[in-house]
Amino acid sequence: MFPVTPPHAHGFVRNPDGDSVYWETSGDPQGLPALWLHGGPGSGLGTGNYRKRYDPEVFRIVGIDQRGCGRSTPLVVDALDRLPANTTEGLIADIELVREELGIDRWLVTGGSWGSTLALAYALEHPDRVAGIVLGAVTTTGRDEVDWITETMGRVFPEAWEALERASHRRPGERVVEAYARVLATGTPEERTRAAEAWEAWETTHVSLDPNFVPGPMFDDPVQREVFATLVTHYWANLAFLPGERAILNRVDELAHIPAVLIHGRHDVSGPVITPWMLHRRWPASRLIVVEGEGHGGPESMRIMAEAISGFARQGQWEA
Repeated sequence: MFPVTPPHAHGFVRNPDGDSVYWETSGDPQGLPALWLHGGPGSGLGTGNYRKRYDPEVFRIVGIDQRGCGRSTPLVVDALDRLPANTTEGLIADIELVREELGIDRWLVTGGSWGSTLALAYALEHPDRVAGIVLGAVTTTGRDEVDWITETMGRVFPEAWEALERASHRRPGERVVEAYARVLATGTPEERTRAAEAWEAWETTHVSLDPNFVPGPMFDDPVQREVFATLVTHYWANLAFLPGERAILNRVDELAHIPAVLIHGRHDVSGPVITPWMLHRRWPASRLIVVEGEGHGGPESMRIMAEAISGFARQGQWEA
């Protein structure tokens, strides 16, 4: 692991939808470009601990607050009318705007949890810009994964799922995640607050089997809680806007030539290891590392991720 160095530059790019997307760079300004894509959707870059994964003397580390969250403006809860434009296609376009703004030709693309879905979707659209991929807590946000984390996993946590379902007030034929997405996008302020609190309770339940789990709420800030819940349910209800033939697992053969390391915790009940396993089986240039003692990310996964990222630098796969 490496020291968390402060950003040496930061700024915004303005996309055609009117969002100002925040970016920051740290490490060596002349180093090998490496992109970090945060989870959620809607978690943001946070305090910057993501930089621990990169050697600051080797990499030019690029972080982006995805549109609608973090330091990007407007926050999704302040501009709900823009929510329909907040799609994976839009996030990929934002990434390209940042890459062009920073004058980067190719970069190592890294991400965790939802960030791994976005990293894979980006690589599928712009494979010529990707020197390699390193992912942790791997997801593709396919239908099976969304159904598991919002419905089927209720078999593991029946009491918590019953509370989630009851608070959703779903309509006939409506999936639980669709009900939450609808209320968080169109409900009254009071309805959105209650939905965000109920969603957070479910999120903190299904990560509770992680050996590194610490009880307590995910967010102290109610605005951040609502941002997170709004974006998560929006993307999950729409299967990351990657349906059918566009689903990542249906296209992974297009990444066959890109080297990748996939890191996943054996005890990740939120996203079982079957997802990275299926990716790995269809991706000859990938390497899968299953961390036996961890769940949805953790210190050992982070250490292995840092080693994998440094490994790409030693291989000299690309230049800035």
